[in-house]
Amino acid sequence: MVDSRPISRRKALGVLGCAASASAAASASAAARESPASAQAAGAPPDQPRPLTPDSADTGSLYPGIERLAERGGFSASFLGDRWPSLDEYRTEGRKLLLRALGYNPPPVDPRPEVVSRVDLGGVIREKILFSTTPEFRVPAYVHVPKNRTGRLPAVVDLHSHGGMFVFGKEKVIDFGVNHPAMVEYQKENYAGRPTATELARRGYVVITIDAFPFGERRLMMDEDLKYGWERSMYTLRDVRVLNAKCREKESAVVKSLTYAGATWPGVVAWDDMRTVDYLATRPEVDPARIGCCGVSMGGWRSLLLSGLDDRIAAGCVAGFMSTVRPMIRRHMETHSFVHFIPGLHEYLDLPDVVALRAPKPLMVLQCKQDGLFPLEGMQEAVRKIAAIYRKGGAPDAFVGKFYDVPHRFDVPMQEDAFAWFDRHLK
Repeated sequence: MVDSRPISRRKALGVLGCAASASAAASASAAARESPASAQAAGAPPDQPRPLTPDSADTGSLYPGIERLAERGGFSASFLGDRWPSLDEYRTEGRKLLLRALGYNPPPVDPRPEVVSRVDLGGVIREKILFSTTPEFRVPAYVHVPKNRTGRLPAVVDLHSHGGMFVFGKEKVIDFGVNHPAMVEYQKENYAGRPTATELARRGYVVITIDAFPFGERRLMMDEDLKYGWERSMYTLRDVRVLNAKCREKESAVVKSLTYAGATWPGVVAWDDMRTVDYLATRPEVDPARIGCCGVSMGGWRSLLLSGLDDRIAAGCVAGFMSTVRPMIRRHMETHSFVHFIPGLHEYLDLPDVVALRAPKPLMVLQCKQDGLFPLEGMQEAVRKIAAIYRKGGAPDAFVGKFYDVPHRFDVPMQEDAFAWFDRHLK
């Protein structure tokens, strides 16, 4: 209903006054936008002065404070300090600290292995299997078993890399004869076209490789991506690129969800790798006293953790993933996945300390001088630190650290050195 009653003079003046006030406020706001200094004088006090110096740190203006936090920590559980009188105590207590930081300790479970397929490749049998690592997870894997063996054989847990390739996992280290075009490209770039699991099997090792969470057959699929289907052999290269991009975009959601579920991403990955050793040790073809592990990039990260955590690893090889952490903070954060960060760990242990939890057992670390994922000084310092721990532990010859003048990869010369080293310690 429209009010047709006449407006009094006082009311009309009030309306005009409000309009004038609103107009004045708008003008003042516009003036403040044009002259912020005048608005400061009448409103909030000025910001605390701070020098603005260009810095190429990944965290920009926050880096100086973060650096001071890092300097406060002293890696108090390192064997190079005076806390541990023996390697045994260092291993025992260091592993407790690491497992606590990983934040994941599911109940034990029967692996209940199931053979999905079995193919005779001539000199090698390849099985696709499923087995349980927790009550919640059934993990797909490939096992390669050399034929015409006599007695039990040495074995290697081959740990696949990340490389932004979520659609494929365990397949990264396997030559199927006819490979998906995405894997042809990936293996050429990361493994010089010679996937390691297949090569190790040809050389007489039982080799197992699983899909780490969430890669390969454990990958994330969003509702809008279900149109692509689940069967990866049907994917085009474009499909793989689109789905990989979605998985990379969702890394932070995976981390947040696991945190609310009471777990961590690196914890899930490390746990599954240890349970893979459980299963491998039950195989009748395998000598459980002669199990090694290797991997490059995220596979090197996984090998770093598995080598440090599990005494059943008789020979551990880490390729393309080793550095002290402090030099990485300034400019090497954006190059790494969330899976590589363990909350609370580095107050106590640096990455060299973690892998050296296996001392005095054999360890090989292979570094790439042109590796843009790590600062060269951090890689060099890590090798020196591991060597010092092995010397202090009385086993200087059990550690080998080598550098190659190549970018981030596990190329043929590196593989040849690793395989010869496995032959020496596992055969």
